[in-house]
Amino acid sequence: MTVKITNECSTCGVCMDTCPTSAIAEGETMYKITDACTECLACIDSCPTGAIVQE
Repeated sequence: MTVKITNECSTCGVCMDTCPTSAIAEGETMYKITDACTECLACIDSCPTGAIVQE
């Protein structure tokens, strides 16, 4: 499975602050998950808009 940030991302930054491996980076229009992701799912639990999903 992979973790993905969807178009609902509001670029609030909560996920970046929550990620223990700093695996979330700023993209052009929204944040993106990098290869440093360990799929701990902390970002999913912290996202206020539900924009991060596990596929």
